Amino acid sequence: MRTLTGTLVSATAVAGILVGSLAGASSSFAATGAATGGATEAATKPAASAQAVSPLAVDNHGLSTPEARNVQCWLMDNWGYPGPLNGQLGTESWKAIQRFLQADWGYPGPINGVPEFSTDRALLTFLTAEYGYPGPIDGDWGPSATVAFKRFAAWCAGAC
Repeated sequence: MRTLTGTLVSATAVAGILVGSLAGASSSFAATGAATGGATEAATKPAASAQAVSPLAVDNHGLSTPEARNVQCWLMDNWGYPGPLNGQLGTESWKAIQRFLQADWGYPGPINGVPEFSTDRALLTFLTAEYGYPGPIDGDWGPSATVAFKRFAAWCAGAC
């Protein structure tokens, strides 16, 4: 019986750690309830609270800082990018890119500044039509997409 109880407590602790890690909670919080004696205590406390997903701070999609600055200049002139011109494609840069893609290239998603699958798919559609991206238009960013994006960034240099 003692072995079964020890095994149950250990299994509960491992499950709590895994669930806590997957939910974004710290492992120590998830393990604390199970380790202090009770599987019941661990099971009744939530592993983590719901949190809003926040965009990445910067995602240049393979562009150098000067290349990304060129894109920001173009976005400022044409799509409401408020600045700064720092060569870091952050939330506001991606919101402007999404406005452009929504207006002209079939972007169906929200203007939220998160360069996710549908943003990349619309951007790839644009780069295929205008900057020699050879495909596929599948929303997966790869080396060929980066090369085409760099061509676009070079064209954008005229806006700076």
